[in-house]
Amino acid sequence: MKYLPIGNDLFITNRKKLISKLKGNSVALFNSSDIMPTTADGTMPFKQDANIFYLSGIDQEESILLLAPDFPDERFREVLFLRETNEEIAVWEGHKYTKEEAEETSGIKTVKWLNEFENILNTVLAETEHIYLDSNEHIRNGSKVETRSDRFIKWCQQHYPLHEYQRIAPLIYDLRCVKEQREIELIQHACDITEIGFKRILEFAKPGVWEYELEAELSYEFLRNRATRFAYDPIVASGANSCVLHYIENSQQCKGGDIILFDVGAEYANYNADMTRVIPVNGKFTKRQKQVYDAVLRVKNEATELLTPGNDIPEYHKAVGEIMERELLALGLISKMDIENQDPDWPAYKKYFMHGTSHHLGLNVHDVASIYKKFEPGMVLTVEPGIYIPEENIGIRLEDNVVITKNGQDNLMKNIPIHAEEIESLMNA
Repeated sequence: MKYLPIGNDLFITNRKKLISKLKGNSVALFNSSDIMPTTADGTMPFKQDANIFYLSGIDQEESILLLAPDFPDERFREVLFLRETNEEIAVWEGHKYTKEEAEETSGIKTVKWLNEFENILNTVLAETEHIYLDSNEHIRNGSKVETRSDRFIKWCQQHYPLHEYQRIAPLIYDLRCVKEQREIELIQHACDITEIGFKRILEFAKPGVWEYELEAELSYEFLRNRATRFAYDPIVASGANSCVLHYIENSQQCKGGDIILFDVGAEYANYNADMTRVIPVNGKFTKRQKQVYDAVLRVKNEATELLTPGNDIPEYHKAVGEIMERELLALGLISKMDIENQDPDWPAYKKYFMHGTSHHLGLNVHDVASIYKKFEPGMVLTVEPGIYIPEENIGIRLEDNVVITKNGQDNLMKNIPIHAEEIESLMNA
C-alpha cells in the first residue's frame, strides 16, 4: 500500500460497534470487491469494498470477514479468510498478506485461507439463527454490474435456505456516517494532500495551458504524497466547461479571461477528500466573475453555519436554497416575479443552482447515510454551492469538507486558499 499503517485499534472499535447492533445468535459476512476486467486480459485498479475495509483494514481482493459474536468457540467469533499466496503469485502479482500481517492489520486473531471458508461457515451456521448479508443500498446506486457480494448472497441463500436473513447495510451505514477520530485524521490527511496539489496549480496555471496538463500536475503531487489515487475522476473545467457539472474530459486549452473550475480530491488509505476551487486563467478575475464568485462564497459560508447537530439534509437544503435565492436576485439572474411564479418542486433558483449543497464524505466520496438522519458530531460533510451561467461562460462552485462538532464545525480545508483576493495574490506572486 502507498499509505502508512493505520493501526488496528480503529477496526477493532468498528467491529465492536457493529456487533452491538446485531441480533442474538447471528453471523455477519462481508466480501471484498472484485478486480474488475476491462478488455482482453486487462483489469481496472483494485478498489476495496468500503464495508470490509471499515471493519478489518484489509485492502486485498478475495477476502471474507465472518463475525459470529455469540458462537460458543471463541476462535470462530471473528474470522478473516484470505487468498492463499504462493511463489508464483508473488512473482506475477507481488506480495500478498501473510496470516501474521493480516492479524496485525485487522486485530483479528483467527486468520484462515479461503479454502477453509465453507467448512468453517457450515460449522458456525449450525449454531446460528440469523445471517446478515451485505449489499449496496446507497440511495444513488444504479450499477448493473453483479458484485462479489451479490454472487455470495445467491450462493448463501441457495445453500442455507432456512436461516433468517437480515440486511446489514442499514446498521453499518448508520455507524459509518459518524466518524471515529482516527477516521477524521485520515480524511484530514487526504485534504492536506489535496491542498498541496492545488497550491501547485496556482503556480502552474496560465493562458495557453491545457486542462490535462493541470490534471497531470495534480496527479504528480497526489502520488508523491502517498495518495492512492484521485478520489474520483478529476474535473478541470475551463471557460464554458465550468458550467458542465460532471465534465471529466479535461481536453481543452485554457484561455486568458476565462476561469478554471477544479473539482478534485485525493484518496488516502481509502478515505477521500472532495474539493472545488475556481481560479482565473490569467491570474485576475473580471468584475463579473468576482461578483458571482463572492456570491457563491457567501452562500458557502452561511451554509456551513447550518451544519449543526439536530439539522438534517432535507431541511438544510431548503434553507440553503433560500440563501441562494437572495444572491441570485442581487446578481440579476432571477426576479421577484420568477419567485412568485415558481414551481415549488423546482424553485426559480434551480435554473442556476441545480444540485445539492452537501453530502456525507468518508470511505466513499458520496458516503453512506440516510438523508433523514439528524446531524451528529463526528459527521463529515461537503459544502458545495454553485452558480452556473452558461450564457456568460461562468460556472463557480466552491467546496470544503467539514466535520460537525458539538459547538459548530471544523473545516478540514481551512488552509486551502478560497478568497478571490488570496488566489489572485498567490497566482501573481
